[in-house]
Amino acid sequence: MDAAAKKMTRSISRQLSSGAARLWRQLSLDPHTPRRGGPGPVPAAGAGQTRFAIARQSSLDPTPRGGPDGSSAHQQLAVPENLDATMRLLFAACQGDAAGVEELLRSGVDVDSIDLDGRTALHIAACEGQGEVVRLLLDWKANINARDRWGSTPAADAKHYGHFEVYNTLRARGAKVPKTRKTPMAVSNPKQVPEYELNPLELEFRRGEEVTKGTYLAKWYGSKVFVKILDKDSFSDAESINAFKHELTLLEKARHPNLVQFVGAVTQNVPMMIVSEYHQKGDLASYIEMKGRLKPHKAIRFALDIARGLNYLHECKPEPIIHGNLSPKLQKHHSGR
Repeated sequence: MDAAAKKMTRSISRQLSSGAARLWRQLSLDPHTPRRGGPGPVPAAGAGQTRFAIARQSSLDPTPRGGPDGSSAHQQLAVPENLDATMRLLFAACQGDAAGVEELLRSGVDVDSIDLDGRTALHIAACEGQGEVVRLLLDWKANINARDRWGSTPAADAKHYGHFEVYNTLRARGAKVPKTRKTPMAVSNPKQVPEYELNPLELEFRRGEEVTKGTYLAKWYGSKVFVKILDKDSFSDAESINAFKHELTLLEKARHPNLVQFVGAVTQNVPMMIVSEYHQKGDLASYIEMKGRLKPHKAIRFALDIARGLNYLHECKPEPIIHGNLSPKLQKHHSGR
């Protein structure tokens, strides 16, 4: 085995044999925990999932890696024995090993199994131009329009890498190519996609859960969050767009226990959204309406919490942040207090 093959085998072993969970930013509500490449996978990541980094990367992955075509230099290698079933399926799909893929599927491996980035075997095979594997996976009823953490589909990946035979096969089987919808904050270079960018498909909305005008309650990987939506009609309103950008700038900058936590935002897809921490007990105004006049010690505690948050904003460098609206409706009541 030459040096390149040995290096790749070591890389696979490091990534896939440890058995430890790779915790990534979007399994917590902390947008400053290091992560790679943007928002998380469409399906919720399980504790044992890892990233399959051998094949060409997603066509929408904003973090370039590997060669100029988005691939890690790989050769025909045997499937390492210490991989779990999902990784073995992805590896076989990457290598074009149709027999190996079918054997795994017959043994009970889910055809739509995903890695940490929400990539299925069909994504991998499409990226690599493995037509035989693509047809086999489709015969096994693989989700032809599955989206990874960046929203890319197998058809979009095949087209991006110039595998037009595979692309045409997918299209003939009913694959849809996501339409690109531009927003006022859309960037042309994937490297410029903001670190806080979320995949809108990760947000689960329910009808009738509008908290205030334009703000909704949603679920993001099982956690409740508040989602502020900028409707499409506002795209032509420069003042609304500037206010949205300004709010994002402040939220990304401000981090304090007495401030509502910023989770992320959607700026590259329509509609644009700001996602923030959910507080089960609601706002201060609702709390007072429900409980009546506050006892002195509780009023002092609330006042101190508000003061601490404001003091943090006023002490921000290089420029202080002025809140400008201290309405009780905007003061969230923390669940533990």
